[in-house]
Amino acid sequence: MNSLLDFYIGGAWVASEGGRPHRVIDPSTEQPVTEITLGSRADVDRAVTAARTAFDTFSQTSVDDRIALLDRIVEAYKARIPDLAKAVSEEMGAPIGFAQAAQAPAGLGYIMGTAKALREFRFSEQVGKARVVHEPVGVVALITPWNWPLNQICAKIAPALAGGNTMILKPSEEAPRCAMILAEILHEAGVPAGVFNLVNGDGPTVGAALASHPGVDMVSFTGSTRAGIAVAQAAAATVKRVHQELGGKAPNLVLEGADLATVLPPTLQGVLANSGQSCIAPTRLLVHDSQADEAAAVAKAMFEATPVGDPAELGGHIGPVVNKAQFDKIQELIQSAIDEGATLVTGGPGRPDGRNAGYYVRPTVFADVTPDMRIAREETFGPVATITRYSTRDEAIRLANATEYGLSAAISGDPADAATVAPRLRAGLVTINGWSGTIGTPFGGYKQSGNGREGGKYGIADFMELKTIVGEPA
Repeated sequence: MNSLLDFYIGGAWVASEGGRPHRVIDPSTEQPVTEITLGSRADVDRAVTAARTAFDTFSQTSVDDRIALLDRIVEAYKARIPDLAKAVSEEMGAPIGFAQAAQAPAGLGYIMGTAKALREFRFSEQVGKARVVHEPVGVVALITPWNWPLNQICAKIAPALAGGNTMILKPSEEAPRCAMILAEILHEAGVPAGVFNLVNGDGPTVGAALASHPGVDMVSFTGSTRAGIAVAQAAAATVKRVHQELGGKAPNLVLEGADLATVLPPTLQGVLANSGQSCIAPTRLLVHDSQADEAAAVAKAMFEATPVGDPAELGGHIGPVVNKAQFDKIQELIQSAIDEGATLVTGGPGRPDGRNAGYYVRPTVFADVTPDMRIAREETFGPVATITRYSTRDEAIRLANATEYGLSAAISGDPADAATVAPRLRAGLVTINGWSGTIGTPFGGYKQSGNGREGGKYGIADFMELKTIVGEPA
């Protein structure tokens, strides 16, 4: 078992003050794989002090210096991809091939994209007789989840550094090791002491302390909507900026007459990839009455052809979900769909055949799902797709938007036709015959899927304050 008990504060690894031990469970074996310390308020205070001290200097660094820093981080990161992939695979269950090809490189993509955007970012603009400038927010708290840990950490660290901010990261206690390796990468790349700090911990203690801390100027949170609300409430007393990327329940609006065998697999892949643990997974298929049976057949064939296996082994399989709580929630939602009258097309409750341990979920498809069913409304976060029928395009669009979430939406069908539908979907990301976004573009949600954007120049801007200067000499 990996023992990683210290925190990275002020440029050094230091012991916790009053923290408690926590064991991270390998979801494929249900056995401990890493031991960390869950921090205390005293640990948060130390990290905030280090970040505030470093801000005075780092905020005054030049753009060229910060570009060079990001470039050094990129090179150091590349050398550690095997270590990062192994950590992600063991702690959250991503198959090692997927971790090497997608999970670990995703974080690198955000750093590289931010470096490119920083080279082009306009920090000053003349507006009439005034000058409008972008300046760093200050000390930012970064609270990140476990499902795409490096992607979501780097989506915050990179723009925070680019803008001249200092930071404290609280990674998920479910997948902390890759974040601690990333701290080593940043140290090796020459990030100045105190600019980046890491404190492991849980939400109610370290997360709440960061969100409410008067020495923190901004909190950037990615996670569930429920937890995001708690973060915003904790931050309200100090009126700090709150940046949130929260839950999703993405529709996949399948246009009438679409060639389902061609257009469905690329979007259905988003339900299976990462064992369905993606906030933009297009799980809600909305299919015209005339093609609902065919859609069920296509989904059934694809899901039944997707093996579930050991994340330590190479191959085209999916792994377990992250922990028992997540496994139990998925099982409850699958059973609720059966109880509420949905038609089980494939999969269903329980582990796949031959799996007596580990948090493995059977790839599952339901047909005849109605909007009032729990499985149509609640974020499942597992390899589970639902099929709901519609009779008119207006009805399909209404069903697509009939959710409290608005993170992403997919459209399957003719791209030109889909382009006329995209403006009517209330989501921050709309994909056509696919499910993922593009580096350099803004990522974030409408409605209860959050506030703010990550990615490219938009992500940098979200970690900046705007100042108007009037009366400067010409």
